[in-house]
Amino acid sequence: MTRYAAPGSEGAIVSYEARYDHFIGGEYVPPARGQYFENPSPLNGQPFTEVARGTAEDVERALDAAHAAAPAWGRTSVQARSDILLK
Repeated sequence: MTRYAAPGSEGAIVSYEARYDHFIGGEYVPPARGQYFENPSPLNGQPFTEVARGTAEDVERALDAAHAAAPAWGRTSVQARSDILLK
């Protein structure tokens, strides 16, 4: 049986940031109300990172960004879209 080191500990095969914001409009932005929640590791149940807690304000900001990007995205070729999504 293979044992994995807990995220953030020595020997872990993946590294994580201490905190993650929302990705909106091509950039990371903090949540509108500044709230985060802890994300526990499935290995030991201990929190290893914080994730932005979204609210209606964050959803509206994401929708505004998506609507603004829609015309250019619609003109992008299928191959280019695939390449972008696979990144």
